[in-house]
Amino acid sequence: MKPAVILYKSLPDDLRARLDAHFTVTEVKDVTPETVQQHAAQFAEAQGMIGSGGKVDDALLEKMPALRACSTVSVGFDNFDVSALSARRVLLMHTPTVLTETVADTLMALVLSTARRIPELDKWVKAGEWKKSIGPAKFGVDVHHKTLGILGMGRIGLALAQRAHFGFGMNILYNARRQHQEAETRFGARACDLETLLKESDFVCITLPLTEETHHLIGAAQLKLMKPSAILINAGRGPVVDEQALTAALKDGTILAAGLDVFEKEPLAADAELLTLPNVVTLPHIGSATHETRYGMARDAVDNLIAALSGKVEKNCVNPQIQA
Repeated sequence: MKPAVILYKSLPDDLRARLDAHFTVTEVKDVTPETVQQHAAQFAEAQGMIGSGGKVDDALLEKMPALRACSTVSVGFDNFDVSALSARRVLLMHTPTVLTETVADTLMALVLSTARRIPELDKWVKAGEWKKSIGPAKFGVDVHHKTLGILGMGRIGLALAQRAHFGFGMNILYNARRQHQEAETRFGARACDLETLLKESDFVCITLPLTEETHHLIGAAQLKLMKPSAILINAGRGPVVDEQALTAALKDGTILAAGLDVFEKEPLAADAELLTLPNVVTLPHIGSATHETRYGMARDAVDNLIAALSGKVEKNCVNPQIQA
């Protein structure tokens, strides 16, 4: 008899067929309490679950006594209570490798679009305002040969450093939990403390996950350390930055601009003050949003669940220690 699993995200037809070949699948729209109650029997019997979005915490796990593995279609897993999962010996799988290059592309796009004011000037041209050659009021700033500071030097940080160093001749600073010899050897990157990175960087790029330690890591005090000509880029997790403090810093000229793909609360509210500021580029969390990469993430998530429920986990596991 095939193990029962809950699917809470639509999959491409071929991947859904692969899932069906291995499991008895119940597809639901989400994992809210209302949905769980509606499908109580299926949730109670499920040995696995696969999808993205929604909280997986004690309240949900109490409704899923047979659960052995969760597979999220994402690299981030802040929606999951890892301690609660581990206490129940439930494996948590994620997709950390397939989106690396795509997210690094997004970060570099934010660097360029903020520095050269591309969205702002595109809107200006489309509004029919381009009547003559532009003057200094519309000028941007150079990217090439500037200093790029990277917070977090994991796979995405390395991929961003490669683009910045070889593509734009940028100097690379980084702040991370450990020294990264590869970044230093290949890109001439220099490890430094957070204060030094903020003071010296022309662009500060955040690639960090959300943890207790990184929540509001960048607030008013940290923004004041940055150059008035500096630009903040965040494609990690929204709550790493104190959004209220950032809004104030963008309004009063503490920093020049910001490029944001993530926010404290998503979707960003339509009346958010950030949206009224010309010196911020706002994207709807598109870091990994290409057809190729989103397919790859879904494929990896399916493979991860198959591996987890067949006892063949070799990679992509957040809490592998519980297998011991």
